Amino acid sequence: MKRNIKKVAVLGSGIMGSRIACHFANIGVEVLLLDIVPFELSDAEKKQGLTKEDPQVRNRIVNEAFDSTLKGKPAALYHKDFAKRVSLGNFDDDMHKIKDCDWVLEAVVERLDIKKQVFENVEKHRTKGTIISSNTSGIPIHMMLEDRSEDFQKHFIGTHFFNPPRYLKLLEIIPTPKTDQEITDFLMHYGDLYLGKTTVLCKDTPAFIANRVGIYAILKVVESMQKLGMNIDEVDKLTGPVIGRPKSATFRTSDVVGLDTLIKVANGLYENLPNDEARDTFKLPDVIGKLEEKKWLGDKTGQGFYKKTKKDGQTEILTLDLDSMEYKPKSKPKFSTLESTKQISNLKERFPVLMGGKDKAGEFYRDSFYGLFQYASNRIPEISDELYRIDQALCTGFGWEIGPFETWDTLGVKKTVEKMEEAGYKPNQWVYDMMDSGADSFYKVEAGQKQYYDLDSKKYVNIPGTEEFIILENLKESGKEIWSNAEAGIIDLGDGVINVEFRSKSNTLGGGVIEAINKGISLGEEKYRGVVISNEGSNFSLGANLGMVFMYAIEQDYDELDFMIRQFQQTMMRARYSAVPVVVAPHNMALGGGCELSMHADHVQASAETYIGLVEVGVGVIPGGGGTKENALRVADRYQDGDVELNALQNAFMNIAMAKVATSAYEAKEMGILRPSDGISMNRNRQIADAKAAAIRLADAGYTMPIQREDIKVQGKTGIALFKAGIAGMKMGKYISAHDQKIAEKLAYVMCGGDLSYPQEVSEQYLLDLEREAFLSLLGEKKTLERIQAVLQGGKPLRN
Repeated sequence: MKRNIKKVAVLGSGIMGSRIACHFANIGVEVLLLDIVPFELSDAEKKQGLTKEDPQVRNRIVNEAFDSTLKGKPAALYHKDFAKRVSLGNFDDDMHKIKDCDWVLEAVVERLDIKKQVFENVEKHRTKGTIISSNTSGIPIHMMLEDRSEDFQKHFIGTHFFNPPRYLKLLEIIPTPKTDQEITDFLMHYGDLYLGKTTVLCKDTPAFIANRVGIYAILKVVESMQKLGMNIDEVDKLTGPVIGRPKSATFRTSDVVGLDTLIKVANGLYENLPNDEARDTFKLPDVIGKLEEKKWLGDKTGQGFYKKTKKDGQTEILTLDLDSMEYKPKSKPKFSTLESTKQISNLKERFPVLMGGKDKAGEFYRDSFYGLFQYASNRIPEISDELYRIDQALCTGFGWEIGPFETWDTLGVKKTVEKMEEAGYKPNQWVYDMMDSGADSFYKVEAGQKQYYDLDSKKYVNIPGTEEFIILENLKESGKEIWSNAEAGIIDLGDGVINVEFRSKSNTLGGGVIEAINKGISLGEEKYRGVVISNEGSNFSLGANLGMVFMYAIEQDYDELDFMIRQFQQTMMRARYSAVPVVVAPHNMALGGGCELSMHADHVQASAETYIGLVEVGVGVIPGGGGTKENALRVADRYQDGDVELNALQNAFMNIAMAKVATSAYEAKEMGILRPSDGISMNRNRQIADAKAAAIRLADAGYTMPIQREDIKVQGKTGIALFKAGIAGMKMGKYISAHDQKIAEKLAYVMCGGDLSYPQEVSEQYLLDLEREAFLSLLGEKKTLERIQAVLQGGKPLRN
């Protein structure tokens, strides 16, 4: 049957329930969020003379929980207005409303008896044929079916979101033996296409896939640490970005999530896995028991493995000494193994060096990873019949760049098995069977499609659900790269579309990237239908190469700077004015030049999680790659009458002057950085395919190169005077420094079209020239150079 999800009921408004409700609201679905009626009046309610029958009392729990979620950071919603899509109520008065819902999702407390009570109530009101699911991290799904009707059982399934649901991409789907296959198939697809998730099919085993292997990995790290006599600072240095894990590494992550959560899941696994060969690893070490006794549970209690204090007015982070149980100043450990990998930017090339280290770091990596490889191999087929599901779950649930089997591949499967045997970590028999069959890796790429080794057929098989994804790394492995330099490459996406990929540090827009953009557009005009500009880095682009700008500015080489900026502007204009459509696909951070490039595209296909903005003021300049010009142009295009235009101009001015960054693609549309016609991809894995489709759509519609604009209405001296008055007021109120004032006045001058005696129309090139002159003049200021130096050295803007 064809299913449409128009309205969802979320039962339970706690941390998970409220955030799940927000994510459904993010994708445009109407949500009913319900919770229990309070048992007693609060003191505040008693003072107001309220009774238990008053609606505000009956909905107090859901109201307070949802309000807390809306105030929380990071934001659960893409845009604050999306909260209007969520209506609130309680189980007693509003449960009958679930009859109009297409999906009822339970997210109450993790107690089987309470969940069963909720489902009994649900059964009285739900419409037959609608989906019911439980968001649980550990309770066996099949145990919730007792006393439920056949229709309920057929449409019931586990759907385990990870917190926070907006940001963590994993959605585990756990069918029971009685779940209709149609429900499983529908949610696997719906979660991917609509919710933007990586949907991973799980067996109904304790903690499913991600927590089962992920919690083992954390506790194995603790075990290896204790075996080698290491400390917290050393382990967090070794288990963060250097191995493709989040910056919070092991112990900082535990503090953020809450040590009580780790304890609860670990204890549950220890109790429910009597036959697990690594069961003793789930037995929490004494030190964690001591932390629990002291209620040092992490950020929620103010201290855990780390503690923030104030010293001389400055925040200082202290680290727990696990031997003395006292906090000491954070140390900065150094390992020769890490030093030897500093120049290796590719994670897959870095792993063999890390694992081969001759110091304590190398020993730690070998012990913890060999244990992880053994454990993951032993979980097949217990928790999953397919190895790729384990990698998918850990990458999207725990934020790992590559999972255990893909990591194992980087080291060479056969060579690593021999070393694992020597270390006492012999893998499962199926790994030996795989090698005996002639297969020497868990994955391989065939015709641009990633395949995994299937144990049943003993063959490599395409990973299901990924056929519609375009993965640049896979295309490169298949020989589809047609041009490259040290900072970028051009890849054939097929169907007459090519892709320009950045590979510079932080994907900054230096000379190599600028060359690649121009080369890609030239190739597109010669031989192809369209050009996509996208990449698979952690961020789309952090903007221009500041180091190069700083070097020329310090040497006062203004001719070279003028050439650089002019070339940058011309490249941005090339993206706008070319004979083929250019589609830019930003994701995560797209700052400064990354934002300017997006604003000059024929079409933007943004990831929903795009943090985009013009932040140049933070380093003492104004946007110099067409960003200032483009804001003036867009305001002029929205012109209705003088007041409206000046208000719109002021909004655009403030976005730049305050270095405002949109916190989602939807907010970027409100700010005018993205246009109403620009696209948004919920699933990052689908973004490049969506961008390619947009390029083909534009080409098929008869794309014609636009004509450069000569009709941009600017305000001249009238606008400048208004801006200057406001800027002077900000300076007098001590809200901005004298240098801030200088930058703001330069920005106003460019956005208003310079020293024109009355409002009139100007060309794009006229505004670009003004922009470039202002940018260059600010680079001659000592305070601007101080700001650039502060960012280059410490990564933080200086207010001077």
